[in-house]
Amino acid sequence: MRLRYILLRTIFLVTLALAGARFESAAAFAQEPQPQARAEAPLVDTPSALAAKEIEKAKVQLGSLQDSVKENADNDDALVGLATKADELSRAVITISVNLRPRFDQIKNRLTEIGEPPKDGQPPEAQIVTDERNALAAERAQINAVTGDAENLSIAVTKLMNEIIAMRRQLFADTLFRRTEISISVLDDAASAFVHEISEFSQALASWASFVWKFKRFPLFAAIFLSLASALILLSGSYRLFGSYLRRDEAVENPSYIGRLSIAFWSTLIRTLALAVLLVTSFFFLNSFNVLRPDIAPVIGALFGTIGLVYFVGRFVNAIFAPSEPHWRLVKLSNLGARSIGYCLSAMAVVNGLDYLFGTVSEAMGSPLVLTVVRSLIAALIIGIILIAVSFSKPMLARSGDPDAPGRHWPRGMAIILRVVGAALIVTALAGYVGLARFVATQLIITGAVVATMYVGLLSGKAISRQESFGDTFFARFLARRFNLGPVAIDQVGLLVGLAMYAVALLVGIPLILLLWGFHVQDLQLIAFRLFTEVKLGGISISLLGICTGILLFAGVYLLTRWLQRWLDGNVMARSHVDLGVRNSVKTGIGYLGVGIAAIIGVSAAGIDLSSFALVASALSVGIGFGLQNIVSNFVSGLILLVERPFKVGDHVVSGTAEGIVKRISVRATEIETFRKQAIIVPNSELINGLVGNWTHRNKIGRSEIPVSVSYDADPQQVMDILLELTAKIPLVMRNPEPHVEFLRFGPYSLDFELRFFLADMGDGLTVRNNLRIEILKRFKAEGIEIPLPQSDLTIHREAAPVLASAVKQHADAHENSKDRPVEEEERPVRQLRGRAAES
Repeated sequence: MRLRYILLRTIFLVTLALAGARFESAAAFAQEPQPQARAEAPLVDTPSALAAKEIEKAKVQLGSLQDSVKENADNDDALVGLATKADELSRAVITISVNLRPRFDQIKNRLTEIGEPPKDGQPPEAQIVTDERNALAAERAQINAVTGDAENLSIAVTKLMNEIIAMRRQLFADTLFRRTEISISVLDDAASAFVHEISEFSQALASWASFVWKFKRFPLFAAIFLSLASALILLSGSYRLFGSYLRRDEAVENPSYIGRLSIAFWSTLIRTLALAVLLVTSFFFLNSFNVLRPDIAPVIGALFGTIGLVYFVGRFVNAIFAPSEPHWRLVKLSNLGARSIGYCLSAMAVVNGLDYLFGTVSEAMGSPLVLTVVRSLIAALIIGIILIAVSFSKPMLARSGDPDAPGRHWPRGMAIILRVVGAALIVTALAGYVGLARFVATQLIITGAVVATMYVGLLSGKAISRQESFGDTFFARFLARRFNLGPVAIDQVGLLVGLAMYAVALLVGIPLILLLWGFHVQDLQLIAFRLFTEVKLGGISISLLGICTGILLFAGVYLLTRWLQRWLDGNVMARSHVDLGVRNSVKTGIGYLGVGIAAIIGVSAAGIDLSSFALVASALSVGIGFGLQNIVSNFVSGLILLVERPFKVGDHVVSGTAEGIVKRISVRATEIETFRKQAIIVPNSELINGLVGNWTHRNKIGRSEIPVSVSYDADPQQVMDILLELTAKIPLVMRNPEPHVEFLRFGPYSLDFELRFFLADMGDGLTVRNNLRIEILKRFKAEGIEIPLPQSDLTIHREAAPVLASAVKQHADAHENSKDRPVEEEERPVRQLRGRAAES
């Protein structure tokens, strides 16, 4: 043992000697003067240095974007892509500047802790402190420089984005307001170019078809099969979910307005989407399988677009006007008017589609621009003539309401609008502004149909969400059977379905309208990204995505808290036989703690700075100190009432001298309305600290009583049977618990009973008791059961008879002179006294 001790001690001393030697060498090295270049080495590993490198890369990207914008000043599609890249660059620059802010705050706080360098005459500070201050100051200067470069770069990127927007706007205006001279020579050139184009396109189409049939037959059939399968899957799923809203029931003679709206909206939307899926997937698979040639692919795409446009307008016409089914029609038109307007809308859709298709063919074949101009001129003239012709028709429903009768003219304002628009199209096209006329004509058809479909969808959502309207639908009946839902739950589901229809109408219609009016898909993506990630309200930036995330996190933590409460109560405290009061306190405390944590997590995830609440807290503390204790007490009590909900709006409560129905609960006071319609404002602290009775706390079930007294000649069992029989006839009386009659006592002049029964709603108690009393009185009279009056024995001596007679006479005279008291009430004691006197 001693040898082991000596060995361990030796090892320990050697270790100490080595450590001391190493410390001395390190100190000597620290005292040696280091080269100046080493002290002034660049901050290559600091966040500011890395950010500076990123800024330099961003400057290079900005220069490349500026050059690209100049090269593609007349290409709208290229400018859209460049705008997207510029927006990404702007967000990256802002992110670089934001990421440097925490490091800048750390440096500022550290410099404050170190303090200013010693002045002349003061003791010198340690060299390590001076080096740290110099290093932090250098890094702060570099951060300021990087932040300044980032701000300048952000301004430059924003300027570039504004330039791109201005270029695109100018391109759009130049395209619309470009003027072309219309003359006979232009028409001759267009006719020659059209003949040549038809010949070239026929040859190209024939060669492509021969090539596909020989070498691409299997990919062609595979693409068609996959496209049809996709469309059929969508259509079959839609029929399973919305089958009753996709076809009209001919057996229904007078369908409801909500039924007509729903079928019009869903049949148009679902069937159009199914066809759109078929066309889009067909083009995608044909292009992916290399079936389409570069010169044929745009033409096939235009053909599919034309088919989709014509089908959509046709479905819209059939849904709104119902030419052959007037009882399903949504507008008040005659049969002839519905057919004529439907034909006109379909004709304008066909004209627009063919013009678009032939324009694509001209671009693919390299035809001269004059052919496109003349074709657009013809389309604009045809649409203008159709509008003017429609304005002179008589489509409105006759005053008799018969759809087969001749209709009436348009309302005067509508007819004038149609004529003005039609004439403006014709004049604009003939004046040479063919692009403008063509654009307006296209928007009249497509945008008008989309807006009308959106309007029908919004009307359908409004009709379905109306109270007690959704319950009559097939979907509501299915939900009621499947999930055993009651009328209130079905009505709430109807509200959600109505909101969903609003969302579908807006989310489908608004992007389509924006695309029709010149926006690109990238524009919509950028708008959606900014909408969900950054919404500016003055100087505040709100993220809808962050708010939704915060709400989801709050709900998740809240549900976890509820589960933890149930688990602790049912599995831990119940098994440990913990007192019920302690269990309730633990559950309540965990609930408050969980809600507080959920609120903090949700608010933080939503991007709201919790430090901003410090000002509110300090102001409240100062206010409480200056005498706002009662206000704060009522405020906190109101929060407790709103969270714990010992009573809610509509409850029948009793508090001190106030009894009535709770009408409103605010954070300061609660409004109670008495049964005399008097509003009593009770501070919340009194409700928290005082005794409050709540007749409808858990539910509205309550017991009601009717006391009944009969004479001693009545049969008690018969009285009880009659009371129970009459109670059983009242539908509002609950069967469980059963009504019963209590034989209370042998009264001084009657047998006293009490009828007790339960009501599902205590609010019906007054009406039920009133009706029961009437029925009891009628039945007792029919059965000969007497309800006795209060009686007492009076003994009169003979020598007191004159005095009694005089008193009776005075009482009778007073009764004759009285006008306010009822006759029965006055005569009854007189008759009794006279009878007693006569007996004596």
